[in-house]
Parts: sequence; structure tokens; C-alpha cells
Amino acid sequence: MAEGRVVAVCRSDRKGVPKDDIGTGCFKEGIGLEGDAHAGFAHRQVSLISMEDIVAAKEKLPTLRPGSFAENLTVEGIDLGASVVGLRLKVGEILLEITQIGKECHTKCEIYRTTGDCIMPRKGIFCRVVEGGRVSVGDRVEWA
Repeated sequence: MAEGRVVAVCRSDRKGVPKDDIGTGCFKEGIGLEGDAHAGFAHRQVSLISMEDIVAAKEKLPTLRPGSFAENLTVEGIDLGASVVGLRLKVGEILLEITQIGKECHTKCEIYRTTGDCIMPRKGIFCRVVEGGRVSVGDRVEWA
């Protein structure tokens, strides 16, 4: 199976804002990224998006970067489009289980208001943390 790598580990202490790349994060089983505003949120403890999708979206908004879509993990080289609920991903030391693909946006984000589109509702992957540990930029991402 294909494998990729972590491009960014992103966190924010507030909801509704882009996240910042912190380089390394501690993910807690059943909770998510330590210190992140979305940690502990039911089945959406950790969010992922691919760098390939961010690059494509940059055609409309060149200032986009890892964390712009409020994702916790930006990854590359692995086809997140092949995701289905229940599949598991090994990311660095942690094990994630996909719980949701995409999400409904109740309020339009700044990216949507600027470009007329946002990829998170279609491309975002949400997971629960099955096994916790550390994840750093450059770590391997593979289907478990």
C-alpha cells in the first residue's frame, strides 16, 4: 500500500481560525492533539488534509498554507481520496481510525468567502485517536 509523509502538525487554541504548524505534537488516545481547540470533539478528534489538495486550492488563493483549513495534520504522498470510514492510518507513533469524510460547513469560512469554494467539506478526513503518541513533520503515513 502507498505511504506518504507528514508535511505539518498544526494546532490552534481557538476554534474558527487557521492553525499554526508546531512541528511536533502529542496526540492522546480518545482525545486528539494536546492543546488543540478541537481536541476531545467526539469522533472528529483529528483532521487531515493532503498537501496536494492545498496546492490545487492555491490556484485560487496563493496564500494558502498547511493549517489554513484548520487541519491538524497536513500529509502528502498518500491518497486520502481512497479513504473510507473505518480504515486506519499509522502516522508516526499514532494510530488513527477514519470516522468521517468531509463535513458540513454551517458558516462559510474566509477561504470560501474569498474564493467561492473550500475543500474541507469534500476533502477533509476526520479521525479518532486509537493509539496515542508523538507525530513530527517528516514522519511516515501509511494505511494500517
